[in-house]
Amino acid sequence: MTPPPQKPPLPRRTPKIQEAVDARDALAAALSGAGIQLPAMDVRTPWPDVEDGARPARYALVHLGVCSAAVAHALAAVIRNGTSR
Repeated sequence: MTPPPQKPPLPRRTPKIQEAVDARDALAAALSGAGIQLPAMDVRTPWPDVEDGARPARYALVHLGVCSAAVAHALAAVIRNGTSR
């Protein structure tokens, strides 16, 4: 049996990566407050990691991952109606 694939580690936490991590965490908290969870949320850089850190991250992306149709409908409703619960 092969082990499940592991997420690649993020490069050194540059200000741009930290900004993306903070944005991901803020979005996850806001969604959680609305009763929605996107478990595959992650932060990624758009290029392969460099072993020696010679190329610092110029920017990073918040990857929202995939979700079920029910979660997508709930997310659409929250966006459409506001976040009040």
